[in-house]
Amino acid sequence: MTWMLYGANGYTGELIAELTVRRGQRPVLAGRSAAKVAPLAERLGLEHRAFDLDHADLDGVDLVVHAAGPFAATSAPMVDACLASGTHYVDITGEIDVFEAVAARDAEARTAGVVLLPGAGFDVVPTDCVAALLAAELPGATHLDLAFLAGGGLSPGTSKTSVEGSGTGGRARVDGELRSVRLGHRRRSAAFRSGPADVGSIPWGDVSTAYRSTGIPNITTFTALPSVTGQLQALFAPLLRTPLVQHVGKALAQRIAGPNEKVRAKTRSEFWGEVSDAEGHTVSLAATGPNGYDLTADAVLRAVDRLLAGDVPAGSHTPSSALGPDFLRTLDGVVVDEPVRT
Repeated sequence: MTWMLYGANGYTGELIAELTVRRGQRPVLAGRSAAKVAPLAERLGLEHRAFDLDHADLDGVDLVVHAAGPFAATSAPMVDACLASGTHYVDITGEIDVFEAVAARDAEARTAGVVLLPGAGFDVVPTDCVAALLAAELPGATHLDLAFLAGGGLSPGTSKTSVEGSGTGGRARVDGELRSVRLGHRRRSAAFRSGPADVGSIPWGDVSTAYRSTGIPNITTFTALPSVTGQLQALFAPLLRTPLVQHVGKALAQRIAGPNEKVRAKTRSEFWGEVSDAEGHTVSLAATGPNGYDLTADAVLRAVDRLLAGDVPAGSHTPSSALGPDFLRTLDGVVVDEPVRT
């Protein structure tokens, strides 16, 4: 079967492409610019195509890994093309509204016999699997907190997406509904494997995906965040949303090189989650993994193998609904602790 990596010339796309070759796979590399995709394809000895998303060339392709962000702009046209051609869709987004939009196309995907799997990388495989593992430990849980730490710095694409979302504040799942909240509106301690850390709430993809994976109606996501972040974001949000600031921020983001191999090898990612129910029972779980970009490349390729093997039914999925909560334990360098009950 044939699969394609679109956005192969981006930072994360190139990491995925290089790992495919080391694992003996031969995807078609693709992107908007032949001048950018062709040299990578030549270096790796792979076929390539160049097209924009208004004229997607998916002829003979069984699955697309979509790695060309920002996904708020690129996901919908690629999903359109995949549904029209009967091609499975996998992406590496972490954008909440993209998760919501893809989930809304579940019926179309089932009719077309297509799997739609957004968030098959660092966003949101580890946290989604932690959420599903915890939900299985405490059926009837009403609240879920998820936290992560990521070392090593950001890629240009991730930085650009962060600029786009800088003026929008936070998001949380409250009584089953997505709500806008102040960035850092909650703080707590998270018991990571490396030790406890103070974390603040942020808008992470799990407020969409973990709800679909677990049905838990109240979900907040956290990471290390200075305590004044929420106040500063609220103060400067109008400025951060202006076209000029957005333009300058995105231009600066494009200059970021992303962590090199040595930095990625020295840095780790950590994950923690806790569920609670109406009776006051709690269960928590911690896990560690490699640098988030290396974890992404590994997770994507393992997801591709599962989808091409026909292991996943048609429809829109979260990582844990498609691949199972224990998918996290199959990833290179990941350690998952046993649940802790209190």
